[in-house]
Amino acid sequence: MISPECSRDVQMQFLRPAQLEARGREFPAVYVPFGPIEWHGEHLPLGTDALKAHGVLCKAAERHGGVVYPPMFVHDGWGMDVVTPTLTQLFDRLKSTGFRVIIGVSGHNVRGMIDMIEAALAPVLDDGTAAGAGMWEITLSDGPDSSTDHAAKWETSDMMFFHPDRVDIDTLGDGPLNLDMKAPSGIGGLDPREHASAEVGAKCVDLASDAIGRKAHELLATLAPEHRAFGKERIAVGTWWMV
Repeated sequence: MISPECSRDVQMQFLRPAQLEARGREFPAVYVPFGPIEWHGEHLPLGTDALKAHGVLCKAAERHGGVVYPPMFVHDGWGMDVVTPTLTQLFDRLKSTGFRVIIGVSGHNVRGMIDMIEAALAPVLDDGTAAGAGMWEITLSDGPDSSTDHAAKWETSDMMFFHPDRVDIDTLGDGPLNLDMKAPSGIGGLDPREHASAEVGAKCVDLASDAIGRKAHELLATLAPEHRAFGKERIAVGTWWMV
């Protein structure tokens, strides 16, 4: 069974230079999680979207290689005239670091988030030396065992799996909940008190992470052979400094 702990060995912020270089040479893919700080019922953390995306991507990297950038708490409700070029700079710096596959994943499951990521990626991928995509964490795995909602069965299960100490179902009480996204509950989907569990979250994460990891390998295979290897001679002062 997949475990909830996320290895620091795949998280870029915890790696020493030689470790980052080694992982890049093994598989030159980087995953970037996105989400807003947003209401997720009384029972879930405000950062649920990016936190679940980050967890899924850590599992993808653990299983399939690559590294994970820290969660980006931005969303498509911000001014895209500012956000898009900023994210383009981020993706371009990741490419300059040597990564050949860049996958941006939103845990905030609205179309605008994919549009935001893909618009920022487009100029970085234009020369054909890198491949990438924007998607939700369940874009490639959506089905009866891996889906999403808003603070209901699926998102609550994901957080029960990754961060059980940050979930407090008791705050929802035992009375009726409105599950139409509107006040006062602000929950959309199946009642998490009845349908959510860490076991449901584990299955969802298992399928989602495996699908994203396999997609990363497929994207690398679309590049010309000369562009499939890590594109940096060394991660060292003089050849690299910061993203």
